[in-house]
Amino acid sequence: MPRSVNRVAQHPVQAFAVALAAVGVLSIMDAVMKALVLAIGIYAVTIWRALANLVVASVMYLPRRLPWPSRATLRIHVWRAAVVTVMAFFFFWGIGRVPLAQALSLTFIAPLIALLLAGVFLHETIGARSIAGSVFALAGVIVIVAGQATAKAAPGVLLGTAAIVGSALCYAVNIVLMRHQAVAAKPLEINFFQALTVAVIWAVIVAALGLPPVPRGHVGWIVVASLLSSTGGLLFSWAYARAEAGYLAVTEYSGFLWAAALGWVIFHEPLRSYTLAGAALIVGGCLLAARGKSPEPPEMDYT
Repeated sequence: MPRSVNRVAQHPVQAFAVALAAVGVLSIMDAVMKALVLAIGIYAVTIWRALANLVVASVMYLPRRLPWPSRATLRIHVWRAAVVTVMAFFFFWGIGRVPLAQALSLTFIAPLIALLLAGVFLHETIGARSIAGSVFALAGVIVIVAGQATAKAAPGVLLGTAAIVGSALCYAVNIVLMRHQAVAAKPLEINFFQALTVAVIWAVIVAALGLPPVPRGHVGWIVVASLLSSTGGLLFSWAYARAEAGYLAVTEYSGFLWAAALGWVIFHEPLRSYTLAGAALIVGGCLLAARGKSPEPPEMDYT
């Protein structure tokens, strides 16, 4: 039975504000996850957080008894959830070894890559500035990595950096899929099927590697991380249904301020000059690539 189609008016300014709020919520979640990774390890955190996410998403979605998504929409849910699984594992493993501000600055290459992907898959406008912007962003990444190499970083930092860059590549794909998904499904549906797919993926891994012990004393923080993750995801879903992926991608840069503050206050992480320089180059490159994009996308169908 075909699902009803609702028209959602485009509100770029409101969507931009909501996306900013989503970045703030998810930045706090990153800090909670970093603390958990350091306390109980990435495997235990990932497994129990996936279970908590599924419980939270089910409570919000299942009582509504909404129609089952179409096969095409379900395929989008599964693909994005698979990307998110890899992205999250790389990122959380990386921030256990890399200062938060440094990690966030490396992820800023994702919006630039997303601009290119949005042009290919979503037919959003891109121009020659994207090439120049990519050069600046690449230079920023090189500055950060070179700074780490000369600063006698702690063991594991360079591997953590590689994981963060890999996560950023996945996140670029995620940004584009999020835009495509947000105009095909409602936020609670997106949140539920992502949580369900991620839980299934990790259940297969647990069957092979075993279930980690219940992290007594940390269960409450895992639930907090799950609630923050769901809230941020819902906010992003609402925003991406109402404005272009390229337009909203720049909100990611506000995460650097959150990361610098949280890293300094909670983990006593100093803000290095090479991190600032690299972040400036990456952000400058992304802004150069995004310059001239219209903030008023056309009205779109919201299934």
